[in-house]
Amino acid sequence: MSVTTNVIQPGVTVRQKSYSVSVWVDDGALCIQQAAVFIEDAIKYRSINHRVDSSSLYLYRWYYSRICQWSLGFTIALVLALAFVEQPSSLSYTSDPRFRPEPWEPPCGLTESIELVCLIVFSADVTIKSYLIGWDEFRKSKWLIGYLLAISVSIIDWTLSMSMVCDENLRVRRILRPFFLLQNSSLMKKTLKCLKRTLPEITSVILLLGLHLCLFTMIGMLLFAKSEDPNENGEWEEYFRDLPRSFTSLLVLLTTANNPDVMIPAYSLNRGYSIFFILFSAFGTYFLMSLLTAIIYNQFRGYLLMSVQTYFIRRRLGIKAAFHVLHCQETGDIQDTIECVRLDALLEVMSRVQIKSYYRQAIFKEAQKYSSSFLEWDAFKKLFDELDKDLIKEHPPMPQYNSPSLQRLQLVFSHHYTTVLGNVVALSNVICICTILVLKSDQFISERDNNFLEVINCCFITYYLLEMAMKILAFGWRGYLSYRNNIWDGFLTIVLLVLQIAICITWKIPHQKPAPRGLMSLWELVRLVNMLIVFRFLRIIPDIKLMALVASTVVDLVRNLRAFAGILLVVYYVFAVFGIWLFEGTITAPGKTSAMSNSSMVNISLFTMQCGSYEQLGYWPNNFDDFASAIVLLYNIMVVNNWQVFMDAYTRYTTEWSKVYFVLWWLTSSVMWVNLFVALILENFIYKWDRSHACTATEMERTGNQTSVQLMFK
Repeated sequence: MSVTTNVIQPGVTVRQKSYSVSVWVDDGALCIQQAAVFIEDAIKYRSINHRVDSSSLYLYRWYYSRICQWSLGFTIALVLALAFVEQPSSLSYTSDPRFRPEPWEPPCGLTESIELVCLIVFSADVTIKSYLIGWDEFRKSKWLIGYLLAISVSIIDWTLSMSMVCDENLRVRRILRPFFLLQNSSLMKKTLKCLKRTLPEITSVILLLGLHLCLFTMIGMLLFAKSEDPNENGEWEEYFRDLPRSFTSLLVLLTTANNPDVMIPAYSLNRGYSIFFILFSAFGTYFLMSLLTAIIYNQFRGYLLMSVQTYFIRRRLGIKAAFHVLHCQETGDIQDTIECVRLDALLEVMSRVQIKSYYRQAIFKEAQKYSSSFLEWDAFKKLFDELDKDLIKEHPPMPQYNSPSLQRLQLVFSHHYTTVLGNVVALSNVICICTILVLKSDQFISERDNNFLEVINCCFITYYLLEMAMKILAFGWRGYLSYRNNIWDGFLTIVLLVLQIAICITWKIPHQKPAPRGLMSLWELVRLVNMLIVFRFLRIIPDIKLMALVASTVVDLVRNLRAFAGILLVVYYVFAVFGIWLFEGTITAPGKTSAMSNSSMVNISLFTMQCGSYEQLGYWPNNFDDFASAIVLLYNIMVVNNWQVFMDAYTRYTTEWSKVYFVLWWLTSSVMWVNLFVALILENFIYKWDRSHACTATEMERTGNQTSVQLMFK
């Protein structure tokens, strides 16, 4: 990618494709400041499209400082959290309408005042961003224009709310709040672009699914038509009475939520009817849904790889801009035959750059290898390859002992077999706990004699303490703490020791069924000790290669899923708000149905005691009466286990059109996001698997360059 530079007056925006670096040749401090900001842009993969005069650079660095960004993130979290407090409030200990007391409702103006402060912060945020990038770039940014519109609509809606003394039924600004989270994350924006690119392929598969559903719906209505014999109408009565019910029954079968219930009435009459349901599930559930996963993974991975390339281009542009600024500062003329910068100027710039210390030290170390005091472009660019390397973790050397006995102990307890023995002992402890729990599972807590279990735990904890002490002797304090599994192991060992001492002091062993003392009874302390012992057994994970690979994949997913979890949060938030608008108060507990219509009462009474209905299963806490319960209900539907129960209940309490809401949520959550999550797991696991087979375990710990999609999430 070609890059051109021109010397112009300060205050001009720096372009990406053909950018200009504003410098005064005699202003060395400004050049150093500009170069530092460009390098920070390269490190954070930020665009260099911003003002570069002295005051703008100061504002730019302040805006992207940690305290400012954390404050903005806290403001976004605060405005999103208002949904839990606003009417309808979620501040009650249960969401079950049969037992739920009247929740505390905040007085008018409390949450509105907090929201106003948040809107002021957002207004300042969009103002600063617009100033830094300039008017021309602002007009090109759809996200910033949308940001400004969302703030404007929210302020107007807030004003209307205050004028009506918080008595309005519909607050439009609630649905706009997730936008504040989206626009603040470049990763979320890229993920949305990825989904936008994937939509045509996903739509084609969904249309094929719809055709599959319609075809089998017609065939099902023909196969299970109403017969003159009432004993043969079970399938028609329950699942194929009319077109909407037939379509819904097969749609739920596509998710396997009503399998095999949906085919039992027909299967009882003739085993041949099972072919219809098996063919439907085999093609729809296992072929088309798997094809959808493959399409999402392929498109998702390809787009993210292109995003990585875009990030590298941004980094290269930032480094190139810094190089030209320092070159102009040194020579005053950028038309020299050989472009180079002074090494001491680069070191001064790096001392001002906000960067992790080990990256700065790595660049300093590489710079010291050059004998010349000047750096050409290739050498300058190569220095910043250190940014793509992880921290090399060095374990400190083991202490040296003069005593032969200490040397032998050090040799024994630093050996790998000592760790294996410790894992075997930990497994034995867990087996003992499981055995005792199984043998005493039928006894009441007050009838259990914990003497034997306490003696066993005391012996094992003594061994754990001895093992920790010997490892500290062998590796030294710093060496022992340099292993993360030792930190986990040692922390739990100390906690177990403290709890065991507390048990021995409070309850003399042996004892005879003591009464509870203090905050916790003996059984509660013993239960806590057993739980910690089970958690301590997780120390075996790093010692089993495949298990360590899977565990590291899970850890990376947790660390790298911020963007995807953020968008999922946005989707949950939007659907929860719509759900409250549509269904708040529609399902009422027994004895609170006076406001319902007669037709709805007839439909409900027919299903109240039916096996598998919302009422019979006691699903009352799952409702849209407040924001927290709406989130839980949406999660239960996303899992698709018995999701047809919720859809059927709200259909009976409202109208048939309510099915549209639940089907849309199923498509968004279970079809789109679950498959996207599977694609993420595949990408992370394949990356880890390739690395584990390309190098040894020791080399994996001393991580080198990373060149996969993982770079996006660093």
